[in-house]
Amino acid sequence: MARIAVDLPERFLFQTQIAIRIDDVNYGGHLGNDAVLSLVHEARVRFLRSHGWSELDVGGGVGIAMVDAAIVYRAEGLHGMSLAVDVGAADVRTRGCDLVYRLTDRATGQEIARAKTGLVFLDPSSRKLVRMPAALHAALAPAG
Repeated sequence: MARIAVDLPERFLFQTQIAIRIDDVNYGGHLGNDAVLSLVHEARVRFLRSHGWSELDVGGGVGIAMVDAAIVYRAEGLHGMSLAVDVGAADVRTRGCDLVYRLTDRATGQEIARAKTGLVFLDPSSRKLVRMPAALHAALAPAG
């Protein structure tokens, strides 16, 4: 079976710290896949907020929608672990892009997981795909 690969960008655009909560741990005692998506969602919101945007408005009233996601585990994430979550961009296109995330244990530097979310840009009233706002493209371009 072919394994999913999430390649890291040459450089990251943003970093935030997020602790693994008890609700993020599954019955196996480690970070669950649903929780990884929740953690990267939080990191994405923080990245956008650092530029004065939200998922509903990334410039000019344009919103985003996630169209796919991938997760690759590198090590176990455990309750109480403080993670550094790096956010970068890849495959920056006219109407979409990928955000790539690296989750690392802050205490040891060990990489816990990588994730990728595919995003498209939408006009909120028509729900149709639109071009990426220029300011967002400029913010992502260094890594894209």
